[in-house]
Amino acid sequence: MTTSTSEDFHPDKAFVRRHVAHFIAFGGGAGLSPAAPGTAGTLAAFPLFWLLDYFLDPAKLLWLIAALFLIGIWACNVTGKALGAHDHGGMVWDEIVAFLLVLVFTPHSLIWQAFAFLLFRLFDIIKPPPIRYYDNKLRGGFGVMFDDLLAAFFTLLCLAAWKAFVI
Repeated sequence: MTTSTSEDFHPDKAFVRRHVAHFIAFGGGAGLSPAAPGTAGTLAAFPLFWLLDYFLDPAKLLWLIAALFLIGIWACNVTGKALGAHDHGGMVWDEIVAFLLVLVFTPHSLIWQAFAFLLFRLFDIIKPPPIRYYDNKLRGGFGVMFDDLLAAFFTLLCLAAWKAFVI
């Protein structure tokens, strides 16, 4: 496989299956979505969260999310190098892990979770300061994962404010 940049190579199912890091970074294939792969990755976090939340208490779930974050640093680093693009749009593990964190602290109702989804996507797409700063400055797997962690923080901050002042 010869790849020089992400512009001339479009990952496919074979690429995702080629290495476990690619499979992880592409969220098991969710990142192959032709439209809005980041949104597809964020949506993939819902069933994963519902399954994990059923079997794990919140503390164990947080430990698992921390481990998934570390795995994501490795997987996104390996995959970014293979693609020649540090933060390829198809790498959605960062959205999945960050949104899992959001869901842990979001009330278990569909309206709260839907609002959390919309806020998270908004922050991930528009990247307000300091998210954009870190997105531009940090490279490698940590950079890929960190900006979404900040988007999760902003989302949780808004949800907490909404809960404290509106409801």
